[in-house]
Amino acid sequence: MENQDKLYHFVGIKGSGMSSLALVLFEKGYRVQGSDVTEYFFTQRDLEKAQITILPFNADNIKEGMVIIAGNAFPDTHEELVRAKELGLDVVRYHDFIGQFIQPYTSIAVTGSHGKTSTTGLLSHVLSGIKPTSYLIGDGTGHGDPNAEFFSFEACEYRRHFLAYSPDYAIMTNIDFDHPDYYESIDDVFSAFQSMANQVKKGIFAFGDDVYLRKLEAPVPIYYYGINENDDIQARNIERTTKGSAFDVYHKETFVGHFVLPAYGQHNIMNALGVIAVAYFEQLDMAEVAKEMLGFSGVKRRFTEKKVADMTVVDDYAHHPAEIKATIDGARQKYPDKEIIAVFQPHTFTRTIALMDEFAEALDLADQVYLCDIFGSAREDKGDVKIEDLGAKIQKGGQVIKEDNVSPLLNYENAVMIFMGAGDVQKFEQAYEKLLSNTTRNVL
Repeated sequence: MENQDKLYHFVGIKGSGMSSLALVLFEKGYRVQGSDVTEYFFTQRDLEKAQITILPFNADNIKEGMVIIAGNAFPDTHEELVRAKELGLDVVRYHDFIGQFIQPYTSIAVTGSHGKTSTTGLLSHVLSGIKPTSYLIGDGTGHGDPNAEFFSFEACEYRRHFLAYSPDYAIMTNIDFDHPDYYESIDDVFSAFQSMANQVKKGIFAFGDDVYLRKLEAPVPIYYYGINENDDIQARNIERTTKGSAFDVYHKETFVGHFVLPAYGQHNIMNALGVIAVAYFEQLDMAEVAKEMLGFSGVKRRFTEKKVADMTVVDDYAHHPAEIKATIDGARQKYPDKEIIAVFQPHTFTRTIALMDEFAEALDLADQVYLCDIFGSAREDKGDVKIEDLGAKIQKGGQVIKEDNVSPLLNYENAVMIFMGAGDVQKFEQAYEKLLSNTTRNVL
């Protein structure tokens, strides 16, 4: 694996995990290039800044002597992978490469149905401020420190890919029914996490309120974090304000420290507890941990906000009911006096069908709801579901808007407009911002 003279070619380099890994290898001194579709993705910005070559897919990209790292979205029949096989090259799947790559470091895998990216982002930020750390975050951010002691990375449960990893530690944020195109039931999801738990080498930090995480059995200690008496790592004296969240942390009855997190929503306090637990058990200086936490600015597409005219416009990757609830909870904390309008684009037909009632219930926590057509996956057929089926279940509106006519969104002033989804909901956001900027309003 550790052959820095070879050229590493990434098939699907714009994927969020793939672009992160390419940056890690590049910063560690490897020769890196990749290929993908020509459509623009936000993940390519950092690759371009690093002057990493991005080519359009073409079998001719594949040359003798390369090591091929293949994105999980691309089958063995992909033209570049077929050519690689013809040339007898090493082809390693993304998750298998990471599984081997993490071995020399103290590795921390962050997994769970929700909260992986935010938690990995916070963990990476805190650790790298204290010790040399390499990290892979699922928002396309990667960093490879040549002197790294720690390696923190997001570990995705989709298709059980995370079973390629045997990390020293794992943070497990929750177990929920997601990816219904692959998992048959919540019990199927649990079995995947149980298999993962069996592979962890030193310790697991798990969210104590999750009934499935409480059922885990592992060959290493499981430390639960939360706000209850039966949690090993507890947050107490929580204060949630418009500036963020502050709380004290205890390990059983031992005071660990006071922490201030410039983030919103109860879920982010829980994510922070998992990060604090890792640092505590690795015996890092808790005062330093608290200082680093104070400087965390969030991750891409998680409550990313801007002011346009008199509106606060938020972009968020939330694509599951639990994530929608968390995002709206965070908005209510930061903007308690403002109206909250949700614009949601469901991601995949299978998820929309499986979680229809839960989506409606979560979206109804907003003051008004607008919907965009379902963003389908190439892996699925459309089934019998239409976006109007979800709209019919929503009490707070549920009107469907089109990219070429987002004018209904202009009905709101001095409010918070949250665009949520894992597809291309940004198209609607951009159309709205353009319209809003061109509309004359009396902005106080």
